[in-house]
Amino acid sequence: MIVPAWHDAENLARLLPQLAAFQHVAQVIVVDASHNAASEKIAVDTHAKFLHRVVPSRGAQMNVGAAAADGDVLVFQHADTELNEEHLRAIDRAIREPNVIGGAFYRKFDARHPRLMWLESVARFLTRHGGTLFGDQTVFVRREVFQQLGGFREIPLMEDVEFSRRLRAAGRVVVLDPPVRTSGRRHARKGAWRATIQNGLFMLLYKLGVSPHVLHRWYYRERAAHSAPPEFAVELDSLQQ
Repeated sequence: MIVPAWHDAENLARLLPQLAAFQHVAQVIVVDASHNAASEKIAVDTHAKFLHRVVPSRGAQMNVGAAAADGDVLVFQHADTELNEEHLRAIDRAIREPNVIGGAFYRKFDARHPRLMWLESVARFLTRHGGTLFGDQTVFVRREVFQQLGGFREIPLMEDVEFSRRLRAAGRVVVLDPPVRTSGRRHARKGAWRATIQNGLFMLLYKLGVSPHVLHRWYYRERAAHSAPPEFAVELDSLQQ
């Protein structure tokens, strides 16, 4: 399991002890770009492999983790996405089917969208019928397929969207239950409706051909006063959120 991280000590303190206790997890690799001593200690204490990367870039970090992984199935897990053993059993069952090359989980809506709950069924329908598999949906893929695809594109934004398109085109992809739930920090900060509209707009622009580098610059015009390294801090959620 590969976990890209950037100043994620709090999330890692929750996630890594759980992963260490799961029998279906053979290896955990944290690829951190913040050089955070607390994150490294948590990884070491839970027997996870801890790797540094100088430049924050989620796609590049996940590629580094994949190169260091030993298993035949790669699972890409965001530090702020909840995961339990039932999810891991679902991956195990899915990957036993020889024609399944990878997949992800449906997303669980929660208290951050009290007026958007009706969209959960819409999101499930779109995901089931060829929609994008986003990074916070715990994407998994067979190692040989990942290598054939050339891994994630090391772009500042939309690396998960771009990889999802190529993964779906490569073979049979499954979307699993139970759904996963991700921290609502960004929605709490910006407001659910505003975040949802922005996500949808950026997705539309990307699919119309706007460069992820241009989208990245536009996004950071709004956040110019913040100091977060740009290539990792962007947390575009799905169009449905």
